[in-house]
Amino acid sequence: MGDLFRSEHMSLCQLFIQPEAAYASVSLLGEAGIVQFRDLNMDISAFQRKFVSEVRRCEEIERRLRYIGSEVKKDGVAVPELQKMPAAPNPRELIDLEAHIERTEGEILEMSHNAVNLKSNFMELTELKHVLEKTDAFFQESVCFQQQEGDSVNRALIGSGDDPASRTQLGFVAGVVPRERVFAFERMLWRISRGNVLLRRADIEEPLNDPATGNLLQKTVFVAFYQGEELKARVKKVCTGFHATLYPSPATSQGRLNMVQEVKTRLEDLTLVLNQTADHRQRVLLTVAKELPTWTVMVRKMKAIYHTMNCFNMDVTKKCLIGECWVASHDLNLIHQALADGGKAVGSTIPSFLNVIKTSEEPPTYNRTNNFTQGFQNLIDAYGIASYGEVNPALYTIITFPFLFAVMFGDLGHGFILTVFAAWMVICEKKLMKKKSTNEIWNIFFGGRYIILLMGLFSMYTGLVYNDIFSKSINIFGSSWRQNYNRSTVLNNTMLTLDPSSADYIKKPYPFGIDPVWQLASNKIMFLNTYKMKLSIIIGVIHMIFGVFLSVPNHLHKGEGIYILLEFLPQLVFLLALFFYLVLLMFLKFFLYSGENDQTNPLHGIHCAPQILIMFINMVLVKPPTVPGADDNNGGDKSNNTLVCDPFMYSGQDAVQKTLVGVALFCIPFMLFAKPLYLIYFKNKKLDHKAGSNGDVGSEMQVLNGAAAGAFDEGSGEEHEEEPASELFIHQVIHTIEYVLSTVSHTASYLRLWALSLAHSQLSDVLWNRVLTLGFGYGDYFGGVVLYIIFAVWAFFTIAILVLMEGLSAFLHTLRLHWVEFMSKFYVGLGHSFQPFSFKNIMEESEETE
Repeated sequence: MGDLFRSEHMSLCQLFIQPEAAYASVSLLGEAGIVQFRDLNMDISAFQRKFVSEVRRCEEIERRLRYIGSEVKKDGVAVPELQKMPAAPNPRELIDLEAHIERTEGEILEMSHNAVNLKSNFMELTELKHVLEKTDAFFQESVCFQQQEGDSVNRALIGSGDDPASRTQLGFVAGVVPRERVFAFERMLWRISRGNVLLRRADIEEPLNDPATGNLLQKTVFVAFYQGEELKARVKKVCTGFHATLYPSPATSQGRLNMVQEVKTRLEDLTLVLNQTADHRQRVLLTVAKELPTWTVMVRKMKAIYHTMNCFNMDVTKKCLIGECWVASHDLNLIHQALADGGKAVGSTIPSFLNVIKTSEEPPTYNRTNNFTQGFQNLIDAYGIASYGEVNPALYTIITFPFLFAVMFGDLGHGFILTVFAAWMVICEKKLMKKKSTNEIWNIFFGGRYIILLMGLFSMYTGLVYNDIFSKSINIFGSSWRQNYNRSTVLNNTMLTLDPSSADYIKKPYPFGIDPVWQLASNKIMFLNTYKMKLSIIIGVIHMIFGVFLSVPNHLHKGEGIYILLEFLPQLVFLLALFFYLVLLMFLKFFLYSGENDQTNPLHGIHCAPQILIMFINMVLVKPPTVPGADDNNGGDKSNNTLVCDPFMYSGQDAVQKTLVGVALFCIPFMLFAKPLYLIYFKNKKLDHKAGSNGDVGSEMQVLNGAAAGAFDEGSGEEHEEEPASELFIHQVIHTIEYVLSTVSHTASYLRLWALSLAHSQLSDVLWNRVLTLGFGYGDYFGGVVLYIIFAVWAFFTIAILVLMEGLSAFLHTLRLHWVEFMSKFYVGLGHSFQPFSFKNIMEESEETE
């Protein structure tokens, strides 16, 4: 947990690597994923870097692999899961790998080209077969029509087709045209011939496969009869314009029959060749699919290595590569080991080494996480990456986030549904991770599975505290209330009062949660209102005070211990003097006033219990307190000898409250002026000290050390501009006003815990009493059917509204309470994240992109 409390201590390292060992060393560092390299060639374009040719070769291989993968996917060949991640290949292996992939691509290209040609021939023969069959059918219909009607036109057509002796000047062309263009095609023929072209057409029933795209095509056979060469030329031009394919058709019926038989024979031979070609292609693709994931990973790793090596500088003697990287100080030994192993892998006699550089540049923020803590860290990083060395709120969010959610969502039944769903995702974690889903909503749920699990468990706990399960209560410990009325009184009155001061009431705390008798009380909402509202204020004030305390480690880490006095203490005192005192008043009221005192000590009975909110407002406004019960029928009227309550809860309360208000008011100018005055005085002293030590040897060494560090870190030698005193005061005024006003608004903001909890319980109660109870009024078998249907409706609305919608609402409100009310007390979040050179991250990003 030490790493999660604050970001890792980072070091800026300079690597001196031998050129022959650079590839192997960077490969080992990429497998470890522990360093973030810096680009030392920002002023050099990508085309002028040393390893640009290797990167281009890798990109060319990637292009070929993408083509091979598309062909594998097109044929529906299953690509097996990669069981073990292969290591990056040696540079010498790139030649063999590139040649092998190139041969594979050429073979697949050749097979694809041959398959397209064969399929084109098959489609043309199929179309020709249909043209011959449909054309013959047209002529047969004409013969039958001639015999029945004796039509001269048909006689001329038949003569032109079958009998050479009776042949006229009519000619015809036959072919196929896309079905969606048939009507436009027919209209155009009619226009260019002025009705002198006779068109006969028939649709091809089965769709044809496009050889190039594989799409299904719907086509129609047509025969166009014309007279004269000029009309023939026009018809052919129209056919060309409409992408119609013309096929030769013999003039005689016997010739067409012979040609159909020949075409069918050729189709059978071509079908056999196509099947053999498809089988060969399938075998090749199956073999390639087994190696495709391995090839892809190897090439991507190689490309990443050369990209990283392009960020290195070449020594002036060109005998070593110089790189800079950020690394966690705990992992320095791993880098030493990787450099040594890289040199051994290539047999280098000169060892590579690293040098830790001192720099004033802010390091990246690195928080080590695991599957459990990653979700909570993502919640914090969504607001802002922690500044280097800043306290990480994710550690405390692991508990506070699900707890505040459960305060709003508290229901044992609904929390159980959340728990079961999250437990399923956690148990089947590895299996679900392998399924690369593109559903963004599912990915969000799965990424926060541990958050949902804790939210469900905490909701079950608060549901037990509220004694609420699907709007009903559980009678585990019995009830501390006993009715003191006889049977006739109960039957004759719709509403009775259970007096807590009576002898029938068991005067002891309920063991756990809320007494189930409140489920039957008419003032249940009033009781839950006061209970949950006070609970929200208590939780909120404690949460904010804890946030203020977390600013202390930040001040100590930055070496600004004086800010504990100038900022932390006045902020804490202001919060304690006003709002923590409000919490103390709530506890005092709980312990001092009860129904038991109505007879023994009336001044501390329930009729004299003060209103805490009114008392707090009077305290801040320095107004005289309101006497409890003065406007009530039970007290305040001396003429009726009724009870006059004490306006204060304890002796000396007025003086204590005035003192607390005075202390709180004094904290405001202290927060306003103390820090700016200190900074102005401290800056003057620092400048005087620098001016007085201009000839010292120590100062000269400091300047030289700063210049040396600046050689490795751009901008490290630059000093921040001196901020004017006026701006210091303006910034502090804004900060002070923001803090003072936010303590009031943030305290009120925690009332959302009360509001959403009450809304959730009331919605659950409405669903039970207005939906599910509709199925309780029937008996026998019909009642079972009705209850079955009503239960399905109730279950649907419970999950859709109370679990999903209310859960999302409570989640967002909890997120706001952490981002604004809690983290604003100590968290800045102006850092930048640590992005290590990791093959694992590169592979995941590539898969997401695909």
